[in-house]
Amino acid sequence: MSQSNLTTTKSPDLMESFSDLLEESFVSSKQLAKTVITGTVIAIESDVVIVDVGLKSEGRIPLREFGAAGETPNIAPGDQIDVYLERMENRDGQIILSYEKARREAGWKDLEESFQANERVNGIIFGTVKGGFTVELNGGVAFLPGSQVDVRPIKDVKPLMNIEQPFQIVKMDRKRGNIVVSRRAVLEESRAEARSELISNLQEGQILEGIVKNLTDYGAFIDLGGVDGLLHVTDISWRRVNHPSDALKIGQKVKVQVIRFNSDTQRISLGMKQLEEDPWGGVALKYPLGTNFEGKVTNITDYGAFVELEEGIEGLAHVSEMSWTKKGVHPNQLVSVGQTVNVKVLSIDADKRRIALGIKQCVDNPWEKLQEQFPIGNELEGEIKNITEFGLFVGMNDQIDGMVHMSDLSWSVPGEEAIKEYKKGQTIKVKVIDIDSEKERVVLGVKQLEKDPFEAGLSDLKRGSVVTCEVVSIDDEGIEVRIGEGLTGYIRKADLSKERDDRRPDRYAVGEKVDAKVMSIDRKTRRVSLSIKAREVEEEKQVMAEYG
Repeated sequence: MSQSNLTTTKSPDLMESFSDLLEESFVSSKQLAKTVITGTVIAIESDVVIVDVGLKSEGRIPLREFGAAGETPNIAPGDQIDVYLERMENRDGQIILSYEKARREAGWKDLEESFQANERVNGIIFGTVKGGFTVELNGGVAFLPGSQVDVRPIKDVKPLMNIEQPFQIVKMDRKRGNIVVSRRAVLEESRAEARSELISNLQEGQILEGIVKNLTDYGAFIDLGGVDGLLHVTDISWRRVNHPSDALKIGQKVKVQVIRFNSDTQRISLGMKQLEEDPWGGVALKYPLGTNFEGKVTNITDYGAFVELEEGIEGLAHVSEMSWTKKGVHPNQLVSVGQTVNVKVLSIDADKRRIALGIKQCVDNPWEKLQEQFPIGNELEGEIKNITEFGLFVGMNDQIDGMVHMSDLSWSVPGEEAIKEYKKGQTIKVKVIDIDSEKERVVLGVKQLEKDPFEAGLSDLKRGSVVTCEVVSIDDEGIEVRIGEGLTGYIRKADLSKERDDRRPDRYAVGEKVDAKVMSIDRKTRRVSLSIKAREVEEEKQVMAEYG
């Protein structure tokens, strides 16, 4: 009886104690959710790993979380592992565990510690997203903006992918699971250290290795490892370099020498050609004056062509020294870039690094024998090569053209009218009037093939003589008359009559015959002045003298 009573009195306490323990167990289990706990691997079945974490049931974790695809997981029964407790149970009453999330949680903790301590972390760029790249860190995936890849924009990021390298965490948000990293910050810090060390030890004349960073019209910027130097286009090579891209490429490794260094502005001038022997040393001995050499045309300008005699040594063939006969043409009509030509050394200025060359001097001067070939007064036939506003150019041979001025086309027709009768390509007969070899000029004539009718008409004409003329034209100022074959004269209005009332040009008709006295003869203007009035006065004097 007493035992039964005892049992009955203690039973409610035991039930309350068990209930408290059970409630405490549920509360502690709920607190374990979303945390990392330690468990023991009890079995591996096909594609799952069964783990005991000391709760009411075991958890099942996919085998793929323990290793990369194609690799054998390094896991065995009895191993102690950290797992992430996602939920206490699913709809089947099983607890949900994750080995991968446990690793991430551990990794996030390490990353947060590195972020707080401003320490670098290692990662691998493995993918591309909009605006940047994805980076795998130990325990998380981070975003690498495109602007944070390098200290300068790079066109190809492939060489940087799938290799482990350091990054700087610039932003972390655990709630959102966002991590932003920078590779540029690591490089800038390294470059700053290298820059300080390089500048502190920099000296003029020092030889360094660098990488071509950028190309401009005036030179190339060379990355010396944290500091940039300028390699001017004139210091790239002893030979002519029109643009740095002709000799260098971005990303190319080069060896350079420090020419000048300003410690205040930290400007560095570099040179490449200074590492080679100066080809201009002893150039006067290698290229004596008056000697012919063979060279290659490297550049053509409006004033001539540059010819390379050897690498680093160029001379200028001025346009006036390129051809004996082709004047006023652009040098690119005489030579082309890359063409091999024969040149003669005309002068050398080693101090200014200048060599004057001549191309035409390597061939015979056709002007020297021209006067022997075409004596003055000689007649020849030639093709009209060109027609200008002042005359014709007629080919005398394959190289030289002579000019017929329009005033030398006809004795009787004005030059402006006479030149209209000729066409380019027409063959005409001309006479050699003058040859000036020094000025390289030939004067030809067409009208000189015939006698000058003016001079022929003057043979029987004297000043003061009276001649019979024929009226050929009439104007308000007087009348024009024909004296003889090819010879014309002019009678001014004031000289038409002794009587004032008869001094009217309209009193005369074309074709009418008149007698007039020769007053003057002007061979330059080819003009004869006549006077009817003077004839009448002279006749009156004679009559008065005879008859009183």
